[in-house]
Amino acid sequence: MKGQLPGAAAIAGIGATEFSKRSGRSELQLACEATLAALRDCGLEPGDVDGLVTFVMDSTLEIELARSLGIGELTFFSRIHYGGGAPCATVQQAAMAIAAGVADVVVCYRAFNERSETRFGTGAQDLPLQPPQWGNWYSPHGLLTPAAWVAMFAQRYLYETGASTEDFGRIAVIDRANAARNPAAWFYERPITLEDHRQSRWIAEPLRLLDCCQETDGGQAFVIVSADAARTLPHPPAVIEAAAQGSAADQHEMNSYYRPRITGIPEMGLVARQLKTDNVYSTMEDEDVKLAEELALAPPVPPRALLPQKGQKQQAALPPASAEEDPAAA
Repeated sequence: MKGQLPGAAAIAGIGATEFSKRSGRSELQLACEATLAALRDCGLEPGDVDGLVTFVMDSTLEIELARSLGIGELTFFSRIHYGGGAPCATVQQAAMAIAAGVADVVVCYRAFNERSETRFGTGAQDLPLQPPQWGNWYSPHGLLTPAAWVAMFAQRYLYETGASTEDFGRIAVIDRANAARNPAAWFYERPITLEDHRQSRWIAEPLRLLDCCQETDGGQAFVIVSADAARTLPHPPAVIEAAAQGSAADQHEMNSYYRPRITGIPEMGLVARQLKTDNVYSTMEDEDVKLAEELALAPPVPPRALLPQKGQKQQAALPPASAEEDPAAA
């Protein structure tokens, strides 16, 4: 039924380029490759697409992607603000468009040369003061990169909980163990140890290199269609049962230093109350435990109480793939 979001839409296809440190192609080319791969995955053609969703900070315009691929008339196009935590919101936009009947086939895409061209980690010291306005208060004090923004949060978290940087390392080891099992990952079959974490250089104390996400070139795309249409396509669909966004009081981009408690992430609690499920994304390891607390998946205790201890298995198991239709929350 049009107008009902839960169960109305589904992810029917996914596509991606390789992930590298220097793609050698434009971001438009990466977006085209990822979109074509996603369409091939579900047996559709560019001419079937009538909706596109991407990100405000990305360079590939919807109309440029459409012209390059031979996509015809668009009845829906939308952009989502912010960075790595925003992809789920693109799926929400697409699902709402499908549920409302304003589009039939929507592609969500992102393409970055984030390593070889514009790197967030290089900072904003050479750029003029400009929106977002909250950054103008941080930059003069040296908070120029995402790692620096989160480091102040992390330092306060260590003070409040009695945790240590080794506790962040334990999270990094588990995250990398799972990521290293993905054949498409840059660090495929290259897990790390606590000693690797301990020996990695400081980026912004108390965060080390191996606490931070890497910057990578690549592109990725999803194809979203109605759940009924998805069942006629080659693969079992991932039905979108729920989707939510959240912005808490006195919200800044990654952390707010002006709330009574700067180590909270209340926007994630807001999302959790809407979804009653979990989709954890973090750019720095110290945020993982705070996300778990906000999502009510863990009590507010030092991370060492939540993680495997020395001698215990560090690698968390991934759920096995299923041939059955698998409802998914975006």
